[in-house]
Amino acid sequence: TGTRTRTRTRTPTPSARARMSSVLAVWEGEAGEEEEEEEEDDFGPMRPASDDDKDEDDDDDDVGPRPPADFDRALPARKKRKKKLKFENLYLSKLPNAKMYEKSFMHRTPLSHLCVTKTQFLVTASVDGFLKFWKKTPGGIEFVKQYRAHMEPIVSVAVSSCGFYCCSASTDKTVKIYDVVNFDMINVINLTYTPSSCEWIHEQKSLRGALLAVGTGTGKIHIYKAGGSNDPIETLKPHNAAVEFMKFNEKYKIVVSTDTKGMIECWSTTTFKTPTNMKWSYKTDTDLYDLRKSKTTATSLSVSPNGRLFAITATDRKIRIFKFTTGKLMRIYDENLQRYNKQQQDEDSIFRLDNIDFGRRMAVERELEKEFEDRSKRIPASNVVFDQSGNFILYPTLLGVKVVNLHTNKLNGLLGMVENTERFVGLALFQGIPQAEGLSTVASLGASQALSAGNALDAKRAAIQQEDPCVFACAYKKERFFLFTRREPDEEGRDIFNEKPMKKLGSVVANPATSMGNVAVIHTTMGDMTLVLFPKECAKTVENFVTHAKNGYYNDTIFHRVIKNFMIQGGDPLGDGTGGESIWGGEFEDEFHRNLRHDRPGVLSMANAGPNTNGSQFFITTVPCPWLNDKHTVFGRLSKGMDVLKAIEGVHTTDEKPDEDIKIISIDVVT
Repeated sequence: TGTRTRTRTRTPTPSARARMSSVLAVWEGEAGEEEEEEEEDDFGPMRPASDDDKDEDDDDDDVGPRPPADFDRALPARKKRKKKLKFENLYLSKLPNAKMYEKSFMHRTPLSHLCVTKTQFLVTASVDGFLKFWKKTPGGIEFVKQYRAHMEPIVSVAVSSCGFYCCSASTDKTVKIYDVVNFDMINVINLTYTPSSCEWIHEQKSLRGALLAVGTGTGKIHIYKAGGSNDPIETLKPHNAAVEFMKFNEKYKIVVSTDTKGMIECWSTTTFKTPTNMKWSYKTDTDLYDLRKSKTTATSLSVSPNGRLFAITATDRKIRIFKFTTGKLMRIYDENLQRYNKQQQDEDSIFRLDNIDFGRRMAVERELEKEFEDRSKRIPASNVVFDQSGNFILYPTLLGVKVVNLHTNKLNGLLGMVENTERFVGLALFQGIPQAEGLSTVASLGASQALSAGNALDAKRAAIQQEDPCVFACAYKKERFFLFTRREPDEEGRDIFNEKPMKKLGSVVANPATSMGNVAVIHTTMGDMTLVLFPKECAKTVENFVTHAKNGYYNDTIFHRVIKNFMIQGGDPLGDGTGGESIWGGEFEDEFHRNLRHDRPGVLSMANAGPNTNGSQFFITTVPCPWLNDKHTVFGRLSKGMDVLKAIEGVHTTDEKPDEDIKIISIDVVT
């Protein structure tokens, strides 16, 4: 006893297959037990390789238990089965693959943020506080609208998971909310603190139920109703340092947030506490302390569309991919500069660059690394974006934009490597079928989500030819953003000059009459109205109106008087028609002009209590009002937004005051 006998018998009977499971299970069984095998298969410990075995096909992995520790005979090397992603080529066909960017578009100053919505809009922001809306079209993008959203730098831009809303937070202590589909500013939340980040934490398409989280420099997170007041409905404190990034996972109703000390926290959007629908009870069971242990902090945060993964880039130049429900690290990609130096020294490397080009890129990397430490410069971070399937990630590097297969852990593409004058940073990805003329947004959105739903081989085959995947990329110290598609650039030119260069703008001598402003955009809770001003004819009146607008005097005031088939009146900070004063204090004189009359709907005119009693109140006519000529100063006309004017005119009123307040959110003035 105590010894083990292994008797090998060969038999062609089919019964051997039936006994496969039992043979595998009794490797540690009683002495003298026999193991049976067929001629084609070997079960149990493998014998040493012989000359006869060299010609045998050994493609399949060996089945059976491992040999004992003292088994010192040589064993043939086992071949590892290569991981393969099912439908890999199909997924790759939904991603850009061009080596050069196809087109680029301008802001007046370097970009700080860009993001893509499910409703097929692109939102871009620049360091001077401007926000632009672009519509994805077949073969490119189309400019829609521009806002001077903030007078100070924008710290965060976020779009809702439904794609219908966008928000921007700024150091001017405001959060502004936009209707993406109608590209209107619909609300302003005034804060008593400087926000550090913002994020939509609700998937509802109704603004009434949408919730917005705003991070602070103290680690607190305030929850607001997007269509509500300036008061938060909930406050939580998951961090002890400034909250830098927040991302909402729509599938699990959980937000992941990071702070400046490297802590990663998860909290539920229903209870605002630690989630209970995760596969861990204590953070020590996860890898969420990895940033803190590595003494690094996050520079970007993103969640995959299917909610299974989230990715963090950090100051140590590592990309960490986490499994969402377990909090465990799945992959770490090291983009340390030492790796690129070693790669450059390898003469056989396919990524080897010209030495001069490589030296210049390394110098830019060091400069970028140094300037990124100063967060006040608002340099876009090198973020990670997931494709719709969650199998691929894209992120910018020194060499270009890498496309990595998470399933096989291999590099599948490199965009923009030949673009040696741009260092790409922030990314956004569009996948799907751009909405064509006559196709509704909902129908187009449903078609673009077919891939993420796993229906890659269904009846949508006919629509594949229309898909136009596109990567939008910012670049370091560039006033442009760049489009990578599956097409190479045209010979006619790819850099679109949609803005005047700042040097030319600065060289133009300002005209005193026009420097006050030629156009005013009144943002209301019912939409926007654009008005042309007349500073030459009514210099003092326009100066008063423009200065009040720029100082925020009209912000959050209401249209307190609305009379159908006559006019709408606002500009009173008291909201009852008895308040308001000029920028000089008190009242100022009328400015009548023979060519400016109350002869049409949409005339902007000053309200008064008699001759030369102008203050801050104004009105806009909805019909011609010739009896008001030479009694009220006409200083502007409506050029766009007549539908908004008529909508305000048609609201239900009591004693000429609307039953529900119609607010002036803000007034932007364009010179």
